[in-house]
This record gives sequence, structure tokens and C-alpha cells, in this order.
Amino acid sequence: MADKNMKQFLRDAIGWGIGLWFVGWVLGIIAFMVVPKDMIGWVVSPIGIVITLWVLLKKINPPTGEAGSENISYYLRIAIVWTIIAIVFDYLFLVLLFKPAGGYYKLDVYIYYTTTFVLPLLVGYFKTKNFKKN
Repeated sequence: MADKNMKQFLRDAIGWGIGLWFVGWVLGIIAFMVVPKDMIGWVVSPIGIVITLWVLLKKINPPTGEAGSENISYYLRIAIVWTIIAIVFDYLFLVLLFKPAGGYYKLDVYIYYTTTFVLPLLVGYFKTKNFKKN
């Protein structure tokens, strides 16, 4: 049973983490062609938030049998992995690859990292709250 739970966690944390990062990366490349460079993050972030919320609400569920604080713990682990993926992949595939003039790390990027960490916690909290009611 633990092996099944680990596979689910790896899919939820690493699979969805890389997938969501890649969607944002592609949206950023597309936005680069039509939006001023300083506005890319501000245009992509709301779209990314909607997609991330959809994944968290529809595709991410703690393994059966986990409830309460264990449920929140599952979402905390996802938040940590997704944030690490975002930071490392941004550095490797944006900062090093494109060497953006004027730098990459600005307010929109810090907000993106914060929402990457906070959204799983918020959704996990509300799912747990609803679970306890039922």
C-alpha cells in the first residue's frame, strides 16, 4: 500500500509540478512574442493560477485513508516540491538559457513562487475542512 501512495505522491508532486511549470514556460514563450517583456509574468500568472487551481481541485487527492493533518501534510509536501521545481527549472531554463537583460528575479517572479507554495496549502486546508464536515 505504501508503494501505491508513493507513486501517487510522485505523480502529484513531480509529475504535476513539472507539467504546470512547463505550461507556464510555454505560455511565457508565447507571451514573449506579443507582450512587453516586463509584463510577461503579470499576464502569465493569472492563467497559471487558474490552471493550478484546476489541477489542485480536480486532479490532486491525498491517498485514501489520509485525513486531517495528514491531508494538510500531503499538500505541504506538494507545495515544497512544486516550489523547488519552479525555482530550479526557472534558473536552468530561463535564467541560464535566455540570460534576460535586466535580470529575471522581479516582483512578479516572487509572487509566482509564493503562489506556487501557498495555493496547495489553501486548497488542502479547504479540502480538509470540507472532509471534516462530511
